[in-house]
Amino acid sequence: MRKNYLLTPGPTPLPPEVCEAQARPIIHHRTPQFQAILKEASEGMKYIFQTSHDVYILASSGTGAMEAAVVNLCSAGDTVVTVEAGKFGERWTEIAKAYGINCEVIKVEWGKAVDPKEIEKKLKANPKIKAVFTTLCETSTGVATDIEAVGKAVKDTDAVLVVDAISGLGAIDLKTDAWGCDIVVSGSQKGLMLPPGLGFISVSPKAWQKIESAKLPRYYFDLKAAKKALASTDTPFTPAITLIVALCEALKIMRQDGLEKIFARHKKMADATRAAMQALGMGLFAPTAASDVVTAVIVPAGIDGEKLVKTMRDTYGVTIAGGQAELKGKVFRFAHMGFIEEFDIIAGISCLEKVLKQMGYKFELGSGVKAAQEVFLK
Repeated sequence: MRKNYLLTPGPTPLPPEVCEAQARPIIHHRTPQFQAILKEASEGMKYIFQTSHDVYILASSGTGAMEAAVVNLCSAGDTVVTVEAGKFGERWTEIAKAYGINCEVIKVEWGKAVDPKEIEKKLKANPKIKAVFTTLCETSTGVATDIEAVGKAVKDTDAVLVVDAISGLGAIDLKTDAWGCDIVVSGSQKGLMLPPGLGFISVSPKAWQKIESAKLPRYYFDLKAAKKALASTDTPFTPAITLIVALCEALKIMRQDGLEKIFARHKKMADATRAAMQALGMGLFAPTAASDVVTAVIVPAGIDGEKLVKTMRDTYGVTIAGGQAELKGKVFRFAHMGFIEEFDIIAGISCLEKVLKQMGYKFELGSGVKAAQEVFLK
């Protein structure tokens, strides 16, 4: 028998209360009983999003919420800005192009964050730009974007700001209203400590003005239908009942802790992880813009990065993530979000040390664990 440790940037481990909630008998969704649950979940998500506006809950992955943002805001032939600083920034461009939208792409070197001035330049050069699509935490690189600064660049223009917060929401700060985020999308399987299957999307009054005149086709992802249904504490289509019941349990945990405490916990785990990697002589892929969600680490020379990840997972039950696209085999990603605590981090670093030693990497055994413990002891 072996205990498994999940240290990937989604899905993340589930609290016992969330697991228990999913085992409850199913109920019908067109009932006062479910309406009460939906209301609790919707109001709780406003707290997590830090918004006074409604948050719509979709039965989809986070990518479904991304597509909902695009098809509700835009018409074919519109021009938008997409920020590509990694694999998931590229997804904004791919979705937009699939619907005949012109993309003015800002390509950012992987491992770095977009300069808000680049967005400002694009908007000044073309006042007809409909929206700016960017990412809070680029999961493929471990980079955090300064969304507050981006919001200032977009605020006084006609464009709306759309933020992919799928991996960052509930783990790092995102003040949706205060920072001028017009649409924020997220998913359930990361900082919210749930299985995959729920998408979330918040919409500002400025964004609603765009939605009213947008002409792209949509049916399942029609936010007008979602808005009309939520006004009656309902959903336009069958919701993911069990996941929404579980969401209420996750929200109770998060509200009890409070966002400031949650963000501080994630920062400490990130600091400990990065201290450990550096003590082991490994470089960080994003040393200047690292997110407290996930740390991307450069695989040491002479070490097979894919074999490292596979051995940790298949032999020892500790799952981290490998690199994606051009980073495959070159980095590994060590997550510290959601229902992960300091001794999960210690166990993961200990396993990493063991496998690195078995693969012939030269370092002082225990140095990574020691560095992490020193951070946790502060």
